[in-house]
Amino acid sequence: MTTINEVLLRMDQIVAECHQRQSRMGYFAILYRQVTRRIRDGILAGEFLDNPRMELLDVLFAQRFIEAYDFWNANQSATQSWRLAFQASSNSKHLVIQHLFLGINAHINLDLGIAASETMRGKNLLDIKADFDKINEILAELVDDVKANISKVSPIFGWLIPLAKGKDEMLLNFSIQLARDGAWKYAKEYHADPNKEFQINDRDNNIAALAQKLINPGKLLSFLIRIIGFAEWKTVSKTMEQLDQVAHKTFQKF
Repeated sequence: MTTINEVLLRMDQIVAECHQRQSRMGYFAILYRQVTRRIRDGILAGEFLDNPRMELLDVLFAQRFIEAYDFWNANQSATQSWRLAFQASSNSKHLVIQHLFLGINAHINLDLGIAASETMRGKNLLDIKADFDKINEILAELVDDVKANISKVSPIFGWLIPLAKGKDEMLLNFSIQLARDGAWKYAKEYHADPNKEFQINDRDNNIAALAQKLINPGKLLSFLIRIIGFAEWKTVSKTMEQLDQVAHKTFQKF
């Protein structure tokens, strides 16, 4: 893939495959497809500091998710962060929001820094900082709106989570802004280190540990999750359709 339109064609295929297979990876795929559409429109509108460079960043960024997805389906090894997200997608006990955050965790906390560095190979990484922040702002706006409208797929999520307020839980405190800051710090480390394989493996170990916290929250939140789960859609395809509607309405606001 060399263009953002090619990325979108592949994302359409992945969403369709997940819908047909009743795969919960489709939840993240729907969200990410809308982010990619938003970035494409921003590029066409000349919204970014360097629009051709943003397209390259988007393609390299998307390729990491798409390759992980293809590896998983071919029973080949992906990074630990993605492997945990894919494994969790086969389990009906996790909430929609957990699946979304597991995908975002792997893609922002690990993939984005790598993609930013590869986009700026042989160049000053700092030159892409403004557009790096912009791509995160777009994702954060979409995720925040989906969370605000999560009642479409999880009717009692908003009622029960405040009961766990004050608990130091990854699921409750997951922040796109913090992920962005961590991703930029990692991008600088990755960009400066000639041993790229070490950087990826070391970072992947740390991000996989965060994924484990998303999958296995504390006792109180686990109890609440079981209650919330009873009220969520049980058919994956229906949940995907609802998420797509929520994401599309958010997309129209931009």
